[in-house]
Amino acid sequence: MRDAISQWSNWSGYVTARPQAFAEPQTLDELGELVRSAPGPMRFVGTGHSFTPLVRNDGTILSLDRFEGLKAHDPEKLTARVGAGTKIGALAKLLHGVGQALPNMGDIDKQAFGGALGTATHGSGITLGAYHTQLEAMQIVDGRGEVKEFDRAKSPDMIDAMGASLGAFGAVTEVTIRNVASYRMRYRRWTAPIADVLAQFESTVTAHRSAEFYYVPFSGQALLIASDITDAPATVRPPTEDDDAVTTLRKLRDYLSWFPWLRRRLIGSAFAKVPPEDYVEEWLKVFTSERNVKFNEMEYHLPFEEGAAALGEIISLLETRFPDVYFPIEVRVVAPDNVWLSPFYKRPTCSIAIHHGVERDPMAYFNAAEPIFRKRGGRPHWGKMHSLTAKELSALYPRWNDAMAVRREMDPDNRFVTPYMARLLGVAA
Repeated sequence: MRDAISQWSNWSGYVTARPQAFAEPQTLDELGELVRSAPGPMRFVGTGHSFTPLVRNDGTILSLDRFEGLKAHDPEKLTARVGAGTKIGALAKLLHGVGQALPNMGDIDKQAFGGALGTATHGSGITLGAYHTQLEAMQIVDGRGEVKEFDRAKSPDMIDAMGASLGAFGAVTEVTIRNVASYRMRYRRWTAPIADVLAQFESTVTAHRSAEFYYVPFSGQALLIASDITDAPATVRPPTEDDDAVTTLRKLRDYLSWFPWLRRRLIGSAFAKVPPEDYVEEWLKVFTSERNVKFNEMEYHLPFEEGAAALGEIISLLETRFPDVYFPIEVRVVAPDNVWLSPFYKRPTCSIAIHHGVERDPMAYFNAAEPIFRKRGGRPHWGKMHSLTAKELSALYPRWNDAMAVRREMDPDNRFVTPYMARLLGVAA
C-alpha cells in the first residue's frame, strides 16, 4: 500500500477522489489483509469508465489489476475461469485463442471485466443478456478479508444476489463464465429517417441477433447497426471514423449556434448521404469502437414496450431546450435475466443512453431527461449518472431486500460503504 495519490478521477474527469491510501494487491492474502486493516471505507477501481461516484472515497481505493488473465478453460463445456481485473479487450483475445467467445459485447472494451459485471454492463440484442448472465462461479473477498467461493450449481441465489454487485458485497477476484464457440459476424450499418425507425421500432431492434441505433441530434436521421452470425469468409473492415464524426458535430454546434435551421439542414443532409457499411469479421473485431472524444453519460433501462415513446420525448426535449448537445443518443435492447440487482431483472429492456461532451456541465440536460425515463418505469444503469437513492431504487427491484440481506452478510462491518454507497443502498451511517 502506498500513500494517497494526489487525486483519482474517472475516465471523463467528472468524478474525483482524494483517498488516504491507494493499493494494488498482488495476492489473495495481501488483498485480505488490506480489507481488514487499510483505512476505511474502501472501494475498488477498474479503468474508471463509470460516471457515478461508485469509487469516490476518502479511505482506501483498491485496484484489482493484478487479478487478471485466463486461469483455466473447458473446451467441452465452453467455460473459462478468468481474473476479474482482466480488461474486456484482452479477455476477448484470450478467449478467441482457445476457441471461445463472449456471446455479446458492449461498444467499449477498455473496462475491467469485474467492473463490467458489477455495474451490469451490456451490449445489444433482444435475446442476449448482459455480461453477468454468463456467470457460473465467482471468487470474492468479503468485508472481513475472507475468501469465499460460490457457484451456480450449489449456490444459485448467491450468484443471482451478487451478479451485479456494485462492489458492495466484496472484491470479486475471479469468475467462471459460460461462453460460446468462436464465431464470425456480418456487420451492417446504414441510415434511415428517425420517424420511420420510431414507427417500426419493434421490428427494427428485433430483426437481427444484435441490433442498435444512434440518433444524431438535429439530423432527423438514425444510424442503424445490425450484426448476425455467418459462415461467410472475412472481409476488410473499413476505417472507423466515429471520433471524427463527433468532433464535426461539435464544430457545427459551435459555429451554427445562432442558425439552428442551417445546422439541422447540414447535419441531416450529411447523414442521409452516409454510405452503408457491410463487412464480415471475427466476433471480437465487430462489437466495439474507439471512444476517444470524452463525454458524460446517463442511461436508463426501460420496459421494452416503453422504448419508442420515451425516445421520442427525449429527442423533443433535446432539440427544443438543449441546442448545445451534439453527442448522439444510443438505443439498445437487452434480454431479461434473474440477477437481483440487474436493471434487466425479469423484463425485456430498451436501454436509452444520452451523452454530453465534457466541456460543458451535463446536469441541466440530464436532470430534465431523468423524469421522462422514470415515469416509464426506467431503472438507471449502475455506472451511468442518475439521482436515485435507496428509497426509489428499492421500489424498482423486487428482490431488493433479499440482496441487501446478502450484502449485510458479506460485509457486516460496512467496510465497502462510502457515504454515496450508503445513500444508494439505504445503509445507516
